[in-house]
Amino acid sequence: MAEFNDYDYLFKILLIGDSGVGKSCVLLRFTDDTFFESYITTIGVDFKIRTIEIEGKTTKLQIWDTAGQERFKTITRNYYKGAQGIFLVYDVTKQSSFEHIEKWVDEVENHGEKNVTKFLVGNKIDLVNERQVSTEMGEELAKRLGVPFIETSAKNNTNIGECFYKIAGEITEKMGTTEEETKTEVITVTKGSTIKKKKCC
Repeated sequence: MAEFNDYDYLFKILLIGDSGVGKSCVLLRFTDDTFFESYITTIGVDFKIRTIEIEGKTTKLQIWDTAGQERFKTITRNYYKGAQGIFLVYDVTKQSSFEHIEKWVDEVENHGEKNVTKFLVGNKIDLVNERQVSTEMGEELAKRLGVPFIETSAKNNTNIGECFYKIAGEITEKMGTTEEETKTEVITVTKGSTIKKKKCC
């Protein structure tokens, strides 16, 4: 009989951004390696699971695709809680979706976890002749927000796997740092000197 917990880590990851930026296509390309030309609006939320290897650890990704329409905001906000990673997705052929990213960042700040890992994604780079948002603009915004940045194409499967592996790696690294900090306690011995003591539990 297979073990019930057949993984080392389980990460909850959200895809957020305006309606029509290709969040569902990014999700389906990564989990099922499929792409559909026809546009299907996500109603509320949807999710899929894929298991990958990160630094020798079996890592299960529970990936939630959220609706971008205003009327679903109340529903999708509930899914911010407990998420370790959030993709902020915009469409490089739609300037308004890029301009709305900071609004989505505010949503994360107000409703998400304090130390959630954020990642900026510019999607649909295959539509070269329709591009409105340059790579440099994306890089500048990412720098200002202090988050990693990547451009993708769900249609051509460009950088789709890379962005998920990278965010999982960032979460793993952050988690390791947090665990190390909780194991270490600083005790003042004399004025101006300290020692580090490992907690027993």
